[in-house]
Amino acid sequence: MELILKETIDTLGQEGDIVKVKHGYGRNYLLPQGKAVLATAASIAQRDQNMAAIQARLNDARGTAETLAKKLAGATVVIAMRVGEDGRLYGSVTSADLAEKLAELGIDIDKRKIMLEEPIKALGKETVAYKAGYQVKAEFIVEVTGLDGERKAEKVEEVEAEEPEEATAEEAAVEE
Repeated sequence: MELILKETIDTLGQEGDIVKVKHGYGRNYLLPQGKAVLATAASIAQRDQNMAAIQARLNDARGTAETLAKKLAGATVVIAMRVGEDGRLYGSVTSADLAEKLAELGIDIDKRKIMLEEPIKALGKETVAYKAGYQVKAEFIVEVTGLDGERKAEKVEEVEAEEPEEATAEEAAVEE
């Protein structure tokens, strides 16, 4: 089945492309969703007339994706998480967390386009890729650190709990 794409689909092609797809994919998904039209003589002629407008939209979208990729290329995201005794995180850092932190930095992105194979579950730095679209990818650095305040509070509580026991043992020795 030959179709003309009305919008860019990453796995298939760009807006205005004539593609061949299996009948079920075209009939059950692309046509009902309005993502494509049948490639008839009339629709091909109309596509040829609108090709300049289609190219202008594609160039604009490509420029937007490249601008976003340049912003992300220099970005470092620092996320503070609670950490257990062995350096493992109590939770994990997901693409939603990364998108939220980037939004705080003034970079609005789609969390579904962050190419994070699995959530980050350890401290340290990691390079994460972002698929901006139109074959433009960017990488940014994620640094996961422990929450200093919580870790220090736990250590202080442990030290305070140990000190009274030692003091009572010393006092008992002095009294004897």
